[in-house]
Amino acid sequence: MTVTSEQRYGEFVVVRRHEGQDHVAELVLDRPKAMNAVSTDMARSIAAACDALGADRDVRATVLTSSHERAFCVGADLKERNSFTDADLVRQRPTARAAYTGVLELPMPVIAAVHGFALGGGFELALACDVIVADATAVVGLPEVSVGVIPGGGGTQLLPRRVGAARAAELVFSARRVEAAEARELGLVDELVEAGRDREEALALGGRIAANSPVGLRAAKKALRLGQGLDLRAGLEVEDAAWRSVAFSGDRAEGVAAFNEKRRPDWPGA
Repeated sequence: MTVTSEQRYGEFVVVRRHEGQDHVAELVLDRPKAMNAVSTDMARSIAAACDALGADRDVRATVLTSSHERAFCVGADLKERNSFTDADLVRQRPTARAAYTGVLELPMPVIAAVHGFALGGGFELALACDVIVADATAVVGLPEVSVGVIPGGGGTQLLPRRVGAARAAELVFSARRVEAAEARELGLVDELVEAGRDREEALALGGRIAANSPVGLRAAKKALRLGQGLDLRAGLEVEDAAWRSVAFSGDRAEGVAAFNEKRRPDWPGA
């Protein structure tokens, strides 16, 4: 796939656009020498890249990938953390949180392409995405209690929303690693593909998603996210508000017209 543009954020994060996928952005974790361990600088760069993507109305889908052949991301940079004082850790916390919430709060659909190790904060970055595509080499888990902390990048909240409270508790408390087939069975990942095909399949899915209304996609994501955990009546009110935000949009008018004229829509994006 031919790269048509590339924007680097710091040393360790790249955003790429590809020929034939004008509305899909690839957000690349690019710290291969450390298996994408999230240092302070890398966390800052992830947050900055997400800020830019969130403001780009041309992006309809984002795919989170890794440049390392054997890992998506191994979590926090524990070598860096080993040198921290308590005061250093306190100062770093907002920066670390901003990286995870940056991915979580992207307004368009986000797909993680996972291969190899996705552990701790690495798996939390994937959990912050809407869909996780994993290949047969994937190994996921939240091992934080084995080093004296807890998942702090959203894991204790996002995992039970995927797999239920009891299953999430077992996985967090045991700190165990889960290989690809079991991860798919448990719902830790959404699609399981052949080894080496996670990025390709995730980008293809991003392309299919990006063919749809950008206004509709962002509103649907907002309704899905805000409705989680609400009772049905409240959730339906969230859905109604999201529907009203798109019902009178140019995208809605174009979508209906294109359907009746039997042509592909040319989304105005508003």
